[in-house]
Amino acid sequence: MPPTTGPGQDPTLGSLRTERRRLLNLGYRMLGSVQDAEDVVQETYARWYALPEEKQREIDVPPAWLTRVASRICLDQLASARVRRERYTGEWLPEPVPHGATWTSTGEDAGRDDPADRITLDESVSMGMLVVLDSVTPAERVAFVLHDVFGMPFTEIAETMGRSSAACRQLAASARRRLTDRQAGGSTPQEHRQVVSAFREACETGDLDALVALLDPAVESRSDGGGKVRAALRPIVGRDKVARLFLGLMRREPDVELTEEDVNGTPGVVVRIDGTTFAVLAADVHDGLITDLWLMVNPDKLHAWNT
Repeated sequence: MPPTTGPGQDPTLGSLRTERRRLLNLGYRMLGSVQDAEDVVQETYARWYALPEEKQREIDVPPAWLTRVASRICLDQLASARVRRERYTGEWLPEPVPHGATWTSTGEDAGRDDPADRITLDESVSMGMLVVLDSVTPAERVAFVLHDVFGMPFTEIAETMGRSSAACRQLAASARRRLTDRQAGGSTPQEHRQVVSAFREACETGDLDALVALLDPAVESRSDGGGKVRAALRPIVGRDKVARLFLGLMRREPDVELTEEDVNGTPGVVVRIDGTTFAVLAADVHDGLITDLWLMVNPDKLHAWNT
């Protein structure tokens, strides 16, 4: 983290520090990982402080410079991430973030209340959106996030990505179409919460018929264990298979506790055993039925839920 300002220090340092939250939010939406977002911010600030003072003074708008550098780092990481995930055990899912979570991948200092270390929860970090963004090209993702989420003009995006403004506009539009197609038939927040609540109750009571009735016929369930814990290596498709999967998980853990909590700003379910978070479940609801379930059981991605 950049140092705070003090007597005799450049006031620019204070404005740089206030950019930390923006850069962390940017990195998470780009990469879907708290740890990777933190790494991007550290590298961005390292590059700033590596500049000679005269070079720093030549930069008219330091926050804009930080955003461009962070975006370029994210673009590089997105390209390499695709190669790394080919070696990932099973499905890779974005890291779930709890309501009011501080930005720390290790769980340390989680009790602090520093606005610079908090994620802004909105539609752009919903699990459904992050999963779709993970399916588009790195260039499409960067162009979309910078323009549609952070409001950056395409002229600046073009400078960041080394492409023309028209090309960046097309990239963002392509990603936007994918997201629009997925959001068709989506539910209201109240409907989503009601369906998730009914899902939790059906899992707790072991009511197979009630659970099946909540699921879309083509529902898909994906689990991320990262090779650390037992998890389905491929998507489970179909309401009967998915319902039996979750009821089987409940029977396997007799002391399991299910609670309804916001996951990335959307109603979800947290699974705990003896007070320790074992799994975090996010869901997509369309036309009153669950169409997608994302189950995070990789302990490396659950630090924020065990603080």
